[in-house]
Amino acid sequence: MSLLLGEHPMVFVVMALVLGLVIGSFLNVVVWRLPKMLEREWRALAHEVLGLPAEPAGPTYNLMRPNSCCPHCDHPIRPWENIPLLSYLFLRGRCAHCQGAISARYPLTELACGLISAWVAWHFGFGWQAGAVMLLSWGLLAMSLIDADHQLLPDVLVIPLLWLGLIVNGFGLLTTLPDALWGAVIGYMSLWSVFWLFKLVTGKDGMGHGDFKLLALIGAWGGWQILPMTLLMSSLVGVCVGLILMRLRKTQASAPMPFGPYLAIAGWIALLWGGQITDFYLQSVGFR
Repeated sequence: MSLLLGEHPMVFVVMALVLGLVIGSFLNVVVWRLPKMLEREWRALAHEVLGLPAEPAGPTYNLMRPNSCCPHCDHPIRPWENIPLLSYLFLRGRCAHCQGAISARYPLTELACGLISAWVAWHFGFGWQAGAVMLLSWGLLAMSLIDADHQLLPDVLVIPLLWLGLIVNGFGLLTTLPDALWGAVIGYMSLWSVFWLFKLVTGKDGMGHGDFKLLALIGAWGGWQILPMTLLMSSLVGVCVGLILMRLRKTQASAPMPFGPYLAIAGWIALLWGGQITDFYLQSVGFR
């Protein structure tokens, strides 16, 4: 099998696409349930710390149970109604039981995960690099969607991926271990410093602490070299999107806006194409 995938890259790309579609279906569950699970944990911890009576234990609720169901009528989703992308198209975006509309976000997440996985497979070819970056990509996609919904970057996703970045680069998979280590340190400290400078000047929080950890994660995977490009691209896109939202939704400039998705997208691009982008820029301005 390894020989087949190594000699026929398109086979690997197609397999990565199918796997990505399946993982995307699971990520929909993670994005929906993980914030609710964390909220339950925080409420239980708050009751314990404050000495309040524990809340009555509810039914089991985790990433596996209960089974997925329609948000409109609680109709259990049967296996043939849960085939990534195809079930949505076959059901024409509606529940098979009550005909309630199914959000297009579910198939779009599956499609995005599939295409990202296929692109990583094509970019790196069959090997450990592709497998590691696929795992990173799935995590970044889940974090971005959760942050967009709840302005939350869960430690349960960020911290393990940060450590994993250091571990894989301990074997020199994407960069050297010293570069990965300093990438994590500089990534965290750069946004931490901006946070406290902004807080000292304005008395307000300019960003969430999860953004520090996310940039540290990106640095742990790609090394400190990709951090300037990541910050530049994420800031530019964030400003542009913020201006568009202010224009379309009439939101205030002071309204909070998640920064995690822009960091994740920019970091992913810098990891895959940072060297080519830098070389193109230097050639354009005449440095090379």
